[in-house]
Amino acid sequence: MKNPQPATSTSSVRTSALLLKFMGSMNLAITLLVALSIAAIIGTVLQQNQSYTDYIIKFGPFWFDVFNQLGLYDVYSSSWFLFILLFLVLSTSTCIYKNAPNMLREMREYRQNVQLKTLENYSNTYSWTLPQPMADVQHVTQKIFSHNGYSARLKEGESYTLIAGMKGGASRLGYILTHVAIVLICIGGLIDGNAVLKAREMLGQIIPETQNIVANEVPEVSRLGINNQSFRGSVSIPEGRQTDVLFLNYKDGYLVQELPFTVEVKDFRIEHYESGQPKSFESDLVIYDERLDQPLEQTISVNHPLIYDGYSIYQASFSDGGSKLEMLAWPLNGESNVGKKVDTKVGAEVPINLSGERWILEPSDFRLFNINPSAEADKKFENAGPSVQFKMRDKTGEAKEYLNYMVPVEKEGAYYYLSGVRSSPAEEFRYLYIPADDKGSIKRFMNYLHALGNEELLRRIVTEQNFAGSTLPSTDAAQLNEAMIKLVGLFIENGMDGVIDNVEKNVPADKREEVTKLYVRVLQQMLGAVYVDVLLNEGVDVSLGIDEKKAEFFDAASAAMSAIGRYGSPVYFQLASFVHLQASGLQIAKAPGKNLVYPGCAMLILGVFLMFYAPQQRLWARLEEKDGGLRFVLAGHAIRNKLDFSKQYKQIQAQFDRVLTG
Repeated sequence: MKNPQPATSTSSVRTSALLLKFMGSMNLAITLLVALSIAAIIGTVLQQNQSYTDYIIKFGPFWFDVFNQLGLYDVYSSSWFLFILLFLVLSTSTCIYKNAPNMLREMREYRQNVQLKTLENYSNTYSWTLPQPMADVQHVTQKIFSHNGYSARLKEGESYTLIAGMKGGASRLGYILTHVAIVLICIGGLIDGNAVLKAREMLGQIIPETQNIVANEVPEVSRLGINNQSFRGSVSIPEGRQTDVLFLNYKDGYLVQELPFTVEVKDFRIEHYESGQPKSFESDLVIYDERLDQPLEQTISVNHPLIYDGYSIYQASFSDGGSKLEMLAWPLNGESNVGKKVDTKVGAEVPINLSGERWILEPSDFRLFNINPSAEADKKFENAGPSVQFKMRDKTGEAKEYLNYMVPVEKEGAYYYLSGVRSSPAEEFRYLYIPADDKGSIKRFMNYLHALGNEELLRRIVTEQNFAGSTLPSTDAAQLNEAMIKLVGLFIENGMDGVIDNVEKNVPADKREEVTKLYVRVLQQMLGAVYVDVLLNEGVDVSLGIDEKKAEFFDAASAAMSAIGRYGSPVYFQLASFVHLQASGLQIAKAPGKNLVYPGCAMLILGVFLMFYAPQQRLWARLEEKDGGLRFVLAGHAIRNKLDFSKQYKQIQAQFDRVLTG
């Protein structure tokens, strides 16, 4: 008597069987594939690997945090996506383990043991009673099978002969190839999907750097060595410069990836359309590697990368490479009408003392072309010329960002120096429009602003023109003259909003409207008188009044001065000259997983083709001598495309009819 198996052993076997059944189930595989499809849609619709600031601007703090927790900003490297890939590998491998042996066996199996009753029960079956000898019918059968692409095997029974035919056996191979392809593609995805990086992060071996510091100052815990097998990062290299590192965006920071070679951008070229829009751009690269006998030189462009030692170097973008800038700092408080020269470059930080306060000028970008929609009907776009983008940071560290155009921009027939300002990247630029004079210069505006800040000039104008006596109902002219001068100063400092706020703070409510109208009238007269004085100093003849163009300049200049209080900077920086330096934006990738993905894709295409376009089909011809004649049974069966097979069976049946009974 055999010893009974332990209960624990039986339970373990049952659990293993259930687990194997679950892992190899079709439902699980379909569920995982659907999940991957959804992830792919998310990764396509939602732009991946952008800065967290961009996502906060786009979605807001709440949804940014939700999407961040779900890993949607880097879907293909998220933990849940990699887990799905891993589970799909296990599930598909289980399917291969369970079904591949049977599939391979079925490819070679002609099913010669099929019973007559089975043949008669097939939907595609027909029988004849023939007078011909068995040998003749057998010969005809083999010939017709071969003519229709069926390979045949003959089996001699005790009282019958069975001819089994089969074609499309490779469809089973297609099933195997398809599943193996899915495994290869998923493993390739796991290799290139930062799975190792995720594991190292969980172990505390790497921590992304969040500060904006130079590469050589990044700590070791935020650096990846040359042995890192898979990555995709970017770097911006100015013309004539080189680097042996690149930057990988990772969560809310970045990692520095070291390269086993040095990349130099020898030259960068960009071609523009007539409108100024970029047409194409390319870089002349030089690869320095001690393993090379001589440096490798190659030109890359969009969609034409350099492939070297398993690394792919793509032309991804371009940016400013540290252009040298000469800027003029014009005081906006009227203390001077001379612009102070400031030499700087993009990426620099320049300390500046303005009105006794310390500021830091931080140029961040220079653009040679600014393409905007054109107001002209025959032009879609127009080039607004060069611009510089920079920050002005005060002593507290708070900064506002500015965008200043170098040349005047036309607006409704007049020309203005544009300066955009915003407090954060989430905001749109608000523009200060400084009118250009007849010569296209900013000089007249600055002379006008300086004159308004000249108290001596203001007193002379007030006295000579007797504004107080003619405008203000009071006997104390001296006091009112001083009030008018202070009114102009208040306007320069805070604009018309400051004047109105002053009235609301110091005048009773029942007299505010009257006083406001009075202040505005007096202010307009004072501003006009000062403007005329500025024109006289330029040598303009105003004896017959000022023309319409100069009147429009006055209105525009007054509006600009009213907005200075909200501008947020004590100076206006005018871009005087520049030396343009460009930087090539490169994307460098190392993806060993593609060595599995590419063959996997080819295998998948072949497997799908074999499964759907080379379906397995079977025919059986059973010959049996009975009652002085020969009973001939022809049956057919197909797993897929049964309707098409039925049509084919009817044709083969007709062929037998013509030959055997015709």
